[in-house]
Amino acid sequence: MIKSKKMLALLSMIIVLALVAVGCGNSGDGATGGANGGVKDTLVVAQNSDAKTLDPHGTNDNASSRVTKQINETLVEQDENMELQPGLAESWEKIDDLTFEFKLKQGVKFHNGEELKASDVKFTFLRALESPHVGHIVGAINKDGIEIVDDYTIRIATTEPFAPLLAHLAHPGSSILNEKAVTDAGDDYGQEPVGTGPFKFENWVNGDEISLVKFEEYHGEKAKVEKVKFRSISEATNRTINLETGEVDIVYDVLPTDVKRIEEDKDLVLMRQENLSTTYIGFNVQKKPFDDVRVRQAINHAVDVDSIIEAVMQGVGELANGPLGPNVWASNQKLVPYEYNVEKAKELMKEAGLENGFKTSIWTNDNKSRMDIAEIVQNQLKEINIEAEVKVVEWGAYIDGTAKGEHDMFILGWTAVTGDPDYGIYPLFHSSQFGDAGNRTFYANAKVDELLDKARKSTDQAEREKAYLEVQEIVRNDAPWIFLNNGENVEGLRSNVKGFVQHPAGHHRLGSVYFE
Repeated sequence: MIKSKKMLALLSMIIVLALVAVGCGNSGDGATGGANGGVKDTLVVAQNSDAKTLDPHGTNDNASSRVTKQINETLVEQDENMELQPGLAESWEKIDDLTFEFKLKQGVKFHNGEELKASDVKFTFLRALESPHVGHIVGAINKDGIEIVDDYTIRIATTEPFAPLLAHLAHPGSSILNEKAVTDAGDDYGQEPVGTGPFKFENWVNGDEISLVKFEEYHGEKAKVEKVKFRSISEATNRTINLETGEVDIVYDVLPTDVKRIEEDKDLVLMRQENLSTTYIGFNVQKKPFDDVRVRQAINHAVDVDSIIEAVMQGVGELANGPLGPNVWASNQKLVPYEYNVEKAKELMKEAGLENGFKTSIWTNDNKSRMDIAEIVQNQLKEINIEAEVKVVEWGAYIDGTAKGEHDMFILGWTAVTGDPDYGIYPLFHSSQFGDAGNRTFYANAKVDELLDKARKSTDQAEREKAYLEVQEIVRNDAPWIFLNNGENVEGLRSNVKGFVQHPAGHHRLGSVYFE
């Protein structure tokens, strides 16, 4: 009997201790312990899709770039005001109209322990030039014009004058890679990335989350949290719920319908910033009947963009009247939007011999706003006898399929990451950029090609602007797109998250983020 009582007392004590331990714990990641004395040390970020690859030369999509931005760095950086700043290059000098010389920061370590050398930079750009995904970003570089002066000095020449070169070298697609790491990993490099950034790759559960850890040998100011986890949560409302419950700390791409909900929650903070993106509906102009400009113009007249912006975007961003937003220089803000006019649309369809309409499909990825837009457009096109099927496609398959031209109509966005009109127009409308590079409408116009080639080679800002303004006018009339809206970065944060700064390109740096 005494032994039984002692045993009961012991069991009671164990249960009490277990409950205390549970009470001190937290279901969130990294809530206690670590060097911060009980302060959470794992930052959990939710976005709407998983990365496609973590090889900066293997893709050019936003979900991937948001992760690789934490792992990799570029020769030059663009800060939150889009001003050029030193990156892995501590200085640079223009040698002549074609050539820049870069002095590399010494003592920079890659995550595998290798030191950054000029040979890595040369290897990186030669590799990038061969990429169908980012080749257009560095395409002006002359592969025979990359000269290693010494271990920490490199000269990079272009084939012709290229005004936006420095801005292009700040793009995530120009991230500097370690030759040994890439060679050793082979085809698996996209799953085993190595960079010089404040965080290094730890683990990737495809379709779920990517884990990064603080790089202790980082050459700059070290990250303020020990870990970052990027979680893929495709349903936007579920992202918001996870933010409310504390399962995630930062949510990217908050739905317009969730804006007020976050604003009114005392435990959350909403951050908004005009960004460099434009959302559009594109036509595959190589497919009938979209090869007929009258059909494309008819659909532009049949779609009530104002009602879409009001119903879906609900005050987030603003109506786009061209491919460039107002915060990108040389944006043509004098373009006249297509008037919503069903009768005009019917006339154009009749001229094209399609008075009785046709069947088609509208592709979108599993993005709530885009799915809503697709359904509205589907209904509006019935007015001109077009029967459109909405196809929701997984992000990776969506990017691959639209690059191959498998679609009819599609909804997508483009961010002028560099802040220069060349990047905001050339990949989308030059005939050399079909597919992966950005031109998923497969649009071609000889005059547009001529003007874009002229503008990127010119060092005369006024001449460049004149060319870009004319290009936008031609594109507006040729109608490979329906212009929807210029976007905003809309992020939700837990109130204890500090140090987060938005970037207009949407690739937010997380090294400065900490918990209060």
